[in-house]
Amino acid sequence: MQKLNVSDKVWQRLLDVRSEKACACCGDFSESEQEALNLYSPIARRDNQQLIIGQIGQSLDGRVATVSGDSGEVSGPDGIVHLHRIRALVDGVIIGVKTALHDSPRLTVRHCEGPNPARIVIDPNGRLPNDSPVLADDGTRRFVIQAVETTRPGGVEVIRLEAHDGQFSPNEIVEALRSKGMGNLLVEGGSYTIAKFIESELLGRIHISIAPLLIGKGPSGLTMSNHPQKLINAIRPDTVSYSLGSDVVFDCGLLPEAIDASKPLHG
Repeated sequence: MQKLNVSDKVWQRLLDVRSEKACACCGDFSESEQEALNLYSPIARRDNQQLIIGQIGQSLDGRVATVSGDSGEVSGPDGIVHLHRIRALVDGVIIGVKTALHDSPRLTVRHCEGPNPARIVIDPNGRLPNDSPVLADDGTRRFVIQAVETTRPGGVEVIRLEAHDGQFSPNEIVEALRSKGMGNLLVEGGSYTIAKFIESELLGRIHISIAPLLIGKGPSGLTMSNHPQKLINAIRPDTVSYSLGSDVVFDCGLLPEAIDASKPLHG
């Protein structure tokens, strides 16, 4: 397991990589600082194929909440900072409407320095109230992807797509967002939305952050409809584990181009 040191110097380098002011391949860094660059630089880089990454924060037994729906402290403090770092390095964060309704997320960067990402809600039937925190006007771009004519507040960018059995094609979602200038994207939740992007072979990487607690019962971090009957057919990502402190993150490469982009660079 790799140990990380996201020092001020490392984080500033990552922000400079994100804004294409610096490369990720050179500089005088300690071993633990270099591991931090290895973990985060594929998300920050804009010189490779546009990356779609997923993030799940879960317990040791794979739960993301209790039976009653309490999910506020599944991730430890370092796991939360990790999520906010990813947000700061991508162009936009995607969530499904169920997550928006249940968790009322703001999808901002509050636990690290960096820009807030665009906030994107997949809402086929227009269920999201216009006063939801995710649509708050704070200067950040906001998108709602819907199939209906629900009117949204000024400044919210509406993407109209055709729904199929009440769902959108992840490929059509990505194509529409690319046309709006959204490059690197984070699919943050929920588990159903992340699974659909995996099954569509769009998710290049997924970070699974595990906190040391046992919940026993409750919703799982990931459930896919196209699951194998035999383990030989299971997805086996290219995986490296990192100690965040309170949590452990498994950095999983799912697509060849994303795996290649994560290989350490040297000047």
